[in-house]
Amino acid sequence: MKKLNSFLFLGAVLLGSLNSCTQNESYTETEQAEVANAAVAQPSPTGKSLGVNGIAGVNWADGRDNFVDGWVIPSGLEAGDSYATVSAKTNSVLNAFTTNINGVNTVRIPINPPSVSESWWNSYNAVIDMATSKGWNVIIACWESSSARDGKIDDTTKFWNMWSTVVNKYSGNSRVYFEVFNEPYGYTLSQLTPIYAEFLSRYPGVPRGRILLSGTGYSEDVKGVGADSRFTSCLLSLHNYAFWATRTAAAWRTDWRNRIGNYGARTVITEFGATMNSGKDYQNGSQSDNEIAYIVSTSDVCRTDKIASVYWPGLRDNDSYSLQRRGGSGTAITLQTVNSSGVFRLRYGWGLN
Repeated sequence: MKKLNSFLFLGAVLLGSLNSCTQNESYTETEQAEVANAAVAQPSPTGKSLGVNGIAGVNWADGRDNFVDGWVIPSGLEAGDSYATVSAKTNSVLNAFTTNINGVNTVRIPINPPSVSESWWNSYNAVIDMATSKGWNVIIACWESSSARDGKIDDTTKFWNMWSTVVNKYSGNSRVYFEVFNEPYGYTLSQLTPIYAEFLSRYPGVPRGRILLSGTGYSEDVKGVGADSRFTSCLLSLHNYAFWATRTAAAWRTDWRNRIGNYGARTVITEFGATMNSGKDYQNGSQSDNEIAYIVSTSDVCRTDKIASVYWPGLRDNDSYSLQRRGGSGTAITLQTVNSSGVFRLRYGWGLN
């Protein structure tokens, strides 16, 4: 939610051909698979967290934030990119994530109705295809528009049409997770749960363990949704940020556990983060600093209580919380770690340090 504002020879040949592609190219599913498989390059994800399904992740976000009125376009991608270009760029980004954040195996990406119903979807699904072909999990989460920003679904017809398109394409892919609606703060619990129940009713073929239901408020408390017997096998999506409050590390640990309740085995922290470009030492710095206390306590709770986590963001251009800074050009995207102590703490929470 943060709102502050090599390749082998075959790969080289492929990339040369990618640059000549246009946005309007139409790929069959077989051609898409061939592009993805040809572009796969090591390293691939090697670790898993102590939490549910071994999820150890980062968000890949739009530089404008994921609340946009048009297409959501994660940093490094461009609206004119073809399927093949998005595939090659995704390959570069994921390889860089793996190199710089060893053990990461999940990427959370945004969707909204325009991104799925319009031509961008033909290119954008290359992110999912490439990631899953490389052994990554992908969490697909729905954001509302920038102009609405009321914590509610903007248009229910477009919302369900979007999910039907996505579910029909990816329900059979065991590495794809569906997060119904990000930060539903416009709804009370009694208003929110019927939406989740309708998702389950509309898409009964999706395994419950690959459906993420956001907690109430800014996805800030999962206990109410978790207690609903209709959603027993579903995962729960939780957010919490240091700028929401000032606490000691011990109080942050208590706060996390209060938000999770007895549902840690089903909970994925899909967003947490703090300033990474200020030089703060999250490994050895003074916990009198609220952000350091927060990051330390978050990693402690994830490790001790075995809670899966997805950092906000692994990559988002011009975001002070971003763990990685983007470089390179074209399809040869490079990433540089902004704060190694932040990476240490993230991996510590996964049980990898």
